[in-house]
Amino acid sequence: MVDVQIILSFLWVAVVLCYLYGDVFSILAGDFKPGEIDGKPLTEIMVLVMAFIMVIPIIMIALTLILDYSVSRWANIIVASGFILFNILSIRGYPIYEKFTLLVSMGFNVLTVYTAWNWLI
Repeated sequence: MVDVQIILSFLWVAVVLCYLYGDVFSILAGDFKPGEIDGKPLTEIMVLVMAFIMVIPIIMIALTLILDYSVSRWANIIVASGFILFNILSIRGYPIYEKFTLLVSMGFNVLTVYTAWNWLI
């Protein structure tokens, strides 16, 4: 049986890959314009916020493996739930391929919540 910590860490890796593939598809489709988002110039604060959001799943990979059981369990439930809500609120304006990668990432987040919720020692 695979350890629950490894399963949860893998689910966070999958979320990161979904986000990265969505960004790659955006570049390949020509929807990406350097220095702009939705036709508005990017500011340092906007990029910092995006970096912060993107680094959370990466941090969760490590935290899932090093935190105590109960802290890790609740951190996974809370953070994955937050990402589900964040993605639901932001999905409407994206092209179909971005919606697809966001839906897949939300599926991984749902699995994360389910796995962490049912994680018993």
